[in-house]
Amino acid sequence: MIPPSFMEQLEREVDISFTLAQGNGGQNVNKVATAVQLRFDVQHSSLINEHCRQTLLNSGDSRLTKEGVLVLRAQEFRTQQKNKLAALERLREIIIAASEVRKKRRPTRPSKGAKGRRLKGKSVRSGIKQNRGKVDF
Repeated sequence: MIPPSFMEQLEREVDISFTLAQGNGGQNVNKVATAVQLRFDVQHSSLINEHCRQTLLNSGDSRLTKEGVLVLRAQEFRTQQKNKLAALERLREIIIAASEVRKKRRPTRPSKGAKGRRLKGKSVRSGIKQNRGKVDF
């Protein structure tokens, strides 16, 4: 469970820089640095536990550098503040998803009835296909 002060601690651990946004935006896009680049050091973070750290590092995410730094970019909005909040929220969701412990899958076997229904369906289908051949009078 994520504590309420999590976002404040998260803001202290990330490096945030602002760059020019790409795409539409008129004259504003060339003058104001509204896009946010957020860098979160997964390898050395004191905010996440070891299970979450290993899950993130082994995820194969393309936003993760070789040094174990997660780089997120947000440029959906026209203001720095909204983009910053969007990037922090995305990072929070990534951390929550990585901290969930997945249940181990127990292999199951099909029941005897399920096997029988499958084989009966196959034989019915086989009969339909055999009746499609040329008719010999």
